[in-house]
Formats: sequence, structure tokens, C-alpha cells
Amino acid sequence: MTKQFTADVLICGAGAAGLTLAIDLARRGVSFRLIEKLDRPFHGSRGKGIQPRTQEIFEDLGILDRIFAAGGPYPPQREYRGDGSFGESEVVEHSDPIPAEPYRMALMIPQFLTEGVMRERLLELGQRVEFDCELIGLEQDQDGVTARLSGEAGEETILVRYLVGSDGGRSFVRHKLDIGFPGKTLGVRAVVADIVLTGLDRMAWHRFNDGAMDRQMALCPLAGTELFQLQAPVPLEGEVDLSAEGLSAMVTSRTGRSDISVHDVHWASAYQMNARLADHYRNGRAFLIGDAAHIHPPTGGQGLNTSVQDAYNLGWKLAAVIGGASASLLDSYEAERRPVAAGMLGLSTKLLEAAKRGDIRRGREVQQLDIGYPGSPLALEQPARAAGLFAGDRAPDTPLRGAAGQPLRLFDLLKGPHWTLLGYQVKRDAVPARSGLHIHCIGPGDELIDDSGHFRSAYTVSSGDWVLLRPDGYIGAFVGSEQTGTLTRFLAEQGLV
Repeated sequence: MTKQFTADVLICGAGAAGLTLAIDLARRGVSFRLIEKLDRPFHGSRGKGIQPRTQEIFEDLGILDRIFAAGGPYPPQREYRGDGSFGESEVVEHSDPIPAEPYRMALMIPQFLTEGVMRERLLELGQRVEFDCELIGLEQDQDGVTARLSGEAGEETILVRYLVGSDGGRSFVRHKLDIGFPGKTLGVRAVVADIVLTGLDRMAWHRFNDGAMDRQMALCPLAGTELFQLQAPVPLEGEVDLSAEGLSAMVTSRTGRSDISVHDVHWASAYQMNARLADHYRNGRAFLIGDAAHIHPPTGGQGLNTSVQDAYNLGWKLAAVIGGASASLLDSYEAERRPVAAGMLGLSTKLLEAAKRGDIRRGREVQQLDIGYPGSPLALEQPARAAGLFAGDRAPDTPLRGAAGQPLRLFDLLKGPHWTLLGYQVKRDAVPARSGLHIHCIGPGDELIDDSGHFRSAYTVSSGDWVLLRPDGYIGAFVGSEQTGTLTRFLAEQGLV
């Protein structure tokens, strides 16, 4: 008997990770439901930094300009001394764009604005979040997942091919799948709050008592809003007054100033910092992404970004398998993303220790441009390369010129849900066209011209080389002119026939 599926995918949790996955599946024509147990969108700032690699993903998803318009640059930090004087320095190390890396500075935008832009994009694609709808039970077999939902209209049972838990650090999905979540509590409890205040200008990230964990406080103007984000460590035990009066008293006590007043609290939370990583990202037909798979201190602005990239990695693979590719393709999700999260937990924990000493400066280590999947089963090199980029590395951007004379960027060619195959001074018919693959030839007399030599130097290619770029912007393969047969088989394994 043929099973009747309600949708291909059920996504549980409509934060940044769930929204990214939904947008990616929507543009690929994959049916899904995106549910959120809250009755309205999250309205806090929790994650406020969009790193350069995530900016590249948002460009592909069609929302980057809106994200930039809604946010703004990080202000300098202003560190106040005991006598009321202060010094200023940059939080984010300044890096000018280069052809290979068009975005090299973090953008500040509070999470609720980011997710608002993402929901708008989802509506454009004909889909929406189902709020006040909660997963309350699940069972799976080799064919699909049976999910019980509770919402405004009561309970319902649906059958889907795959389920994705993007339901946060206390993930119901992870619990029901009995996936361990080992790690540790880091001995730091903190308050984060979005507040309306007077008494401080919006030209700086104001920091008081750096290095003193009992008195530290940071007040950062949130780009795109009239709010400030308050951050402060608090005792491990005891109640914290998160009202406007309570936070105003905390501000007065820690700054020693009576001219700074909190007038309204938009959102506030007191939380223990943890570093935890799920034992597995997959159980049968169910997957974990985002905070359901990893939680960590907020230092370094890694959480939302890592969550978005989890979803971006999984989305095209789910779509490919639903479309007929081998189910083994899904094994690469955990193989690629879990080591990234393990490294991110180490980095954010190290940055937490620096923050305790008052050092919040950030460099390239937080930009996520150097993340890659060199050991991935989806990385093909024939012949093996000795230098330059390798299969599994992030695909750099490069300037090119079309044969008709117009300038363009390589990233323009990558936009969309397809794979991209670039041939450098090749015979175009050496690799036949196929559905889901865009083939472009670069060289004199070809459709694209590398006038500046940026493509040749960035990708370290020679005449006859082919470079295969995955839908998520990583290099899938480097092959020479004698290995096109191997490339053809590799493409077929990914469902490109």
C-alpha cells in the first residue's frame, strides 16, 4: 500500500535555522510545513551579528540587501575607567573587501529583524510559518515519520518523509530521538535584555568595569532600532529583577552614574552559559540543526551563523534525495557539520575567557570564511592537488566578463539552487548538459573571459581543468581534462543525470 505523505519535510522551530531551511526548500519546490510552538515571532535580539560567510548565504537566498538596510555596522567600544574617562577601540577588525571575499565585516542586526526579513522572503516564495503549532509526538520507520501536532484547531497526525528539529537547546525532537547532548555548564550566568534608555549616545558600545565579573556591564545600541542591548554577568543563584526598575538599578549600581535610566524592557532573559554538542545530528529520517544540535556562549557571534549554515548544508541534500539522489547523500550532513560545531564551541568558549578579562575584539577567526569540508565524501580531486584550493573548500568569488562585454561576478552565476560546473579553456561538449547543472566555460572565445586573471589565480587552474561548485558554495570537485568520465559518475551519484 502506497503511503500518502502530507509533506516531504516537517520543520519544527521557526528561528533562523528553520527559516533558512524553509526558504531553501521553497525555492527548490520541496513541500514542507514549518511549525513554531510560540504563538508569535520571537522578539528578542539574542543573536545580533551576521558574519561574512552568512552574508554570502543571504545573498544567494535573495535577502542580503534587505538585511543590510535593516542593520548597520558595529560601533566602536567605549571602555570607561573608574574616574569616568574612557578610551575607544574597534570591536571588529576592519578588513576591506577583496575579489575573492566581497564581504569581510560583520553586520549588526538584532535577531528579530533578521527573522522578520526571512519570513518576508518565505512569503514571497508562497510559504509561511504556522505559529502556535507544536510537535507532541513522533514515530518513524524506513519510509517516513509520523508526527503528532497540537495547534489552535486541536491535534492532528501527519506523515512526512523527513523531520528536522530546529527547536532550540531544549529540543523536543532531540529528546524524543534519545540523542545525547553532552557538554558542560561554564559557570557563567548572564542577563541579556533589549531596553529603551536615556543617558548614553548611540555612537559607541559602552562598557563598564571590564575584567570584574561581579560588576561588568555592556550597553550596545542595536542597529536598526531605538533599543540598546544590555549584557551583564549575574550571580549563579538567586532571582534577577528584569523589570525596567530592576535593570535601571543594576545600571546605576554598575556604572556609578545616575543619569542613565531604563524606561522600558522590550525583551529580557537570564541564562546559564553552556557548551554542548549533540552526539549525532541524525536518527533515521530525523535531523537536528541549529541550537538543537549545539549550544555555546554567545561570545564571537557564532550561534545564529552556524545554525544558518547547518540548514544551508542540509537543504539541498534533502531536496536532492527527495528528487531521486541516493539516500547516502544525507550521511554527509553530520560528517560535514558536526566537526564545524565542535570547533565553534571551542572558539566561543575561548572567547568567553577573553571576555571575562574585558577583551571582546574579534578578527578573522569569527568570520567563518575559512570553514570547509576537506574530508567530505563529496570532495573529488583527480589528479590530487598539491597547493591552492582543494575540494571541500569554500568557493571564492571572482570578477569575470561576459562575451557580450558586461562585467559580472562568479557569485552571480552561483545564485540559485543548482550545481555549477566551470571549465577553464576546455572543450564545452566534454561534459554533457544535465538537469540541475549550469555549465560555464571560461577562456578566450568562450562565454566568460577572465580578463584580470583572478579566476585562474584564485582557483589555481590550468587549461583543461574543470571545477564543480556545490549548491551551498563549496568546491565539490577538481578534475583534469582526462578525468571527465570520473566527473560524470560523480555527478550521477549526486542525482544529476
